[in-house]
Order: sequence, then structure tokens, then C-alpha cells
Amino acid sequence: MAAILGKLSNALLIGLLAMVGVIVAFHHGMIAEDAGGWVLGFMRVIHVWAGILWIGLLYYFNFVQIPTMPSVPAELKPGVTKYIAPKALLYFRHGSLLTVLAGIGLSGANLVGALTFQEGLRVIGLGMWLGLIMAFNVWFLIWPNQKIALGIVDGAPEQKAKAGTTAMIFSRTNFLLSFPMLYCMIAQHAIGAA
Repeated sequence: MAAILGKLSNALLIGLLAMVGVIVAFHHGMIAEDAGGWVLGFMRVIHVWAGILWIGLLYYFNFVQIPTMPSVPAELKPGVTKYIAPKALLYFRHGSLLTVLAGIGLSGANLVGALTFQEGLRVIGLGMWLGLIMAFNVWFLIWPNQKIALGIVDGAPEQKAKAGTTAMIFSRTNFLLSFPMLYCMIAQHAIGAA
């Protein structure tokens, strides 16, 4: 089993095949009847999956990495800053991008209405704005500063320290925004539009 599941790509492929198997087993007759509904359903799965990747890593950074780094011995910190953090930030950035793109695809004709808080779309519209702000923070504030803090881009020690603090502040900003954003995304579908 370790030979199969030891590779992330194998586990990902098996998980996707299992999802297709569940779809075919439980909904095979309905697929042909409502192809448009299945496309939207697939987009929703992509949106939720990418959101879990993005917000999961945001929570990892805020619950684990940021609070733990001060207690990591100096000789062990390069293991995090040179190997773990850059890889986690890669998935973090691209998870945010895929979440936003899939969300835009899901919203379709309602995109403008949601973003302008039209009746029935206010809750999802607020969630979309919060998600867009958070994605902006990831790409234009957190990532550029993390590149300096991690030494991916050259910077003097004081620049690295300042960049690390800036990246942390905007990571914490996204952390706190994630709570109302998640509520808006769930509430729109669970309790109806407002």
C-alpha cells in the first residue's frame, strides 16, 4: 500500500477516480438529462476543493507555522524556510487563484449582480468580495513579502524582517476575513439568499 499511496500523484488520481465512481454509481441516469447542472456541479467541486486547499494552508500558517517558528532552533529553521514554506506557499497561491476562477465560473450571469449586492445576492456578493480581497492579499502582499523574508529574493536583514512582519500581518488579515467569508459562502446555499 505504501508503494501506491506513497506518491501524492497516485493518491490524487485514486481520489479523483473514486469521486467519478461515486458519481456514476449514484447519478449515472441524471448526467445525460442535465449536462449543464453537472458542469455547475463539477465547478462547485473544484471551487470547494481549491478553497479547502487555500484556506487549509492559511490555517496551517496561522495555527502552526507562524506560532511555532520562534521556538524552532536556528539550525533547523532552514528546513522550513527553504523547503516547506516555499512549497506550501506555491499551493497556497494557486489554491487561491483556482478558488477565485472556479467561483467566477460558478457565478455565471449572477457575477455582476453579486458584486453589486443586488437583492438575493448580497450574502454571496459579500463572500465574493471578501474572497477577492483575500486573493489580492495572497498574490500582491503576502507572496512578494514572503519571497524577501524567505530569501527567494535578495534583501538585507532588516528588509527580511520587515517583509516577514508584513506577510504575517496580511496572513492574519486573511485569517480573520476567512470567517465571515466562509459564513457567506455557506449561508447563501444553506439558509437562502439575503
